[in-house]
Amino acid sequence: MTTRYLLDTDICIYTAKARPPEVAQRLRNLTPGSVAMSVVTLGELVFGAERSQARAQAIGNLARLVELIPVLDLPESAGRHYGRIRAALTAAGTSLGNNDLWIAAHAAADALILVSNNSREFEHVQGLQVENWVREL
Repeated sequence: MTTRYLLDTDICIYTAKARPPEVAQRLRNLTPGSVAMSVVTLGELVFGAERSQARAQAIGNLARLVELIPVLDLPESAGRHYGRIRAALTAAGTSLGNNDLWIAAHAAADALILVSNNSREFEHVQGLQVENWVREL
């Protein structure tokens, strides 16, 4: 099965915590291999785990999450998408956080649907397919 969805950091956190339960259920209903996370998302999750007051538990939870959701490396084409997206947003007077820009560029480069609870921020990225599984509940 080919990957179809790229999960943003917030959706990965919801998945790890199984809250809201409907998000975890939606993932269980998908074909194995159809979801992944960006290496950029992994970096954000590692950062959060390292800063957690329950660091060991957070790192263990992250290890289990990565077993369930594969991590995709950034393809070279993501760099081109990043530059185009950032230029277009700047020209429109809109901004997006640097990591979110990279995640959007990764989804665009691999023609994946980005799943995020911050879908309104990503809606400014022209041509990017975004779904909000939390809002759909």
